[in-house]
Amino acid sequence: QVRLVESGGGLVQTGGSLRLSCAASGITFGRYDMAWFRQAPGKEREFVAAIKSTGGRIYYSDSVKGRFTISRGDATNTVILQMNSLKPEDTAVYVCAADESANEYWTSRYYDFWGQGTQVTVSS
Repeated sequence: QVRLVESGGGLVQTGGSLRLSCAASGITFGRYDMAWFRQAPGKEREFVAAIKSTGGRIYYSDSVKGRFTISRGDATNTVILQMNSLKPEDTAVYVCAADESANEYWTSRYYDFWGQGTQVTVSS
């Protein structure tokens, strides 16, 4: 069975940092495009960052570019989202997603597998 399990969320003040981790099992990890989305209460799911299959390109939403970094560790089947200079508007549940070929990496419907999410709260 495919499982994506996120961890690393928490409460930080404005300007702080968090490191999120997504551990994948049940897939050949190196063949999959990976992404992070986020969803705040009452709002639509929002694309955050994506990294294509091993050695592939990296993409960020304009709202996080320059502050967040996505990376993958294929040996450990893990994708990381390092979040720096956090702002209150970053508060959301952050969810990991995977697909063999996400042609539109910013669109959630292209991803077949999803984790349950981890809460990130940024206070002012």
